[in-house]
Amino acid sequence: MSTFQAPKGTYDLLPPDSAVFLAVREALCAPLRRAGYGYVETPGFEQVELFSRGVGESTDIVTKEMYTLTTKGGTELALRPEGTASVLRAALEANLHKAGNLPVKLWYSGSYYRYERPQAGRYRHFSQVGAEAIGAEDPALDAELIILAVDAYRSLGLRTFRLLLNSLGDRECRPVYRAALQDFLRGLDLDEDTRRRIEINPLRVLDDKRESVQKQLVGAPMMRDHLCEGCKAYHEQVRELLTAAGVEFEDDPKLVRGLDYYTRTTFEFVHDGLGSQSAVGGGGRYDGLSEMIGGPELPSVGWALGVDRTVLALKAEGIELELPAPTQVFAVPMGEEARRVLFGAVTELRRAGVATDFAFGGKGLKNAMKSANRSGARLAIVAGERDLAEGVVQVKDLESGEQSAVPLDGVVAAVRERLA
Repeated sequence: MSTFQAPKGTYDLLPPDSAVFLAVREALCAPLRRAGYGYVETPGFEQVELFSRGVGESTDIVTKEMYTLTTKGGTELALRPEGTASVLRAALEANLHKAGNLPVKLWYSGSYYRYERPQAGRYRHFSQVGAEAIGAEDPALDAELIILAVDAYRSLGLRTFRLLLNSLGDRECRPVYRAALQDFLRGLDLDEDTRRRIEINPLRVLDDKRESVQKQLVGAPMMRDHLCEGCKAYHEQVRELLTAAGVEFEDDPKLVRGLDYYTRTTFEFVHDGLGSQSAVGGGGRYDGLSEMIGGPELPSVGWALGVDRTVLALKAEGIELELPAPTQVFAVPMGEEARRVLFGAVTELRRAGVATDFAFGGKGLKNAMKSANRSGARLAIVAGERDLAEGVVQVKDLESGEQSAVPLDGVVAAVRERLA
């Protein structure tokens, strides 16, 4: 047994469970591809300042959860704790916003890293699928992304997730609300770290999950009561578009999410079957992020959906995905000449699009057939010296037990016919 283990708070994806993760990942990104989003992939680490500027210096992510390192050349890097800042940095660096076709619509999938206390549904290494629409301010774009996420969840069979929706205002009305909230919070009995947060980003205090803090927030001013007319109209259009598309949502005036860059539309998907870690995805509009990281004014919106959390949500609802068998045909040779001939047949079947495996290691017939059954294959191709002398192989249906001889040069056609 190996003396090494996966680091605390991480996990290995192994068959057969990994097939579920791949299917979930594919389901989450499929609606995006149909809506014109192109794939982007960024490095697993970035300059620390990209996240401290974009995500926010007062956030738990930056102050407590980032994995940082210093290179031999003295550069400060961080393993990416989220995807939006990296994707926007990549788009700006490649000047995608100058191509003349805004918004730039991108989707991505990958691993992210945060130093958190591990528990069910919360890991130090986790997987997400994300989407960003960069360079356009349009309530229809906000609604589009939310609808695409809802459609992705529904395609997996999920039914008991909820969509929480809020508006965080913009640079016109947010300062007025910020001042009102600060005045309220300064009168509460809070610890020093939280009091410092009041001065940096008071909205983050609303996101504090501690019961001692939440009790004191009763009666706190809400952003919805301070929205300017433009933000009110914008938010109402988003709500109307979602309603017209048959998307149910709950207005949540306390929803602020955990990142500093959000403006206007903010949303979160929660699943009540997951306990305290109920969020399965979320996002919002981040109109000022490009300027925060040194780019031009580029109003944008996006989301990230947790693959790990979505898998847990499926389990909570008792949903088992219908996955294609990893192996459809299993070849069992008896003798060296049969090994050579059947290996060629296996290659031919694979090239014809049939998932096929082979009895490697010179197993006897009995053990080879056990391997065929364990593989989940529907058919087995068996051949020995007598079969080859007659120019045939035996095709056996592993479900019914029926077996028949098939000409060697007609194996692909015969297999396809039986699998159809």
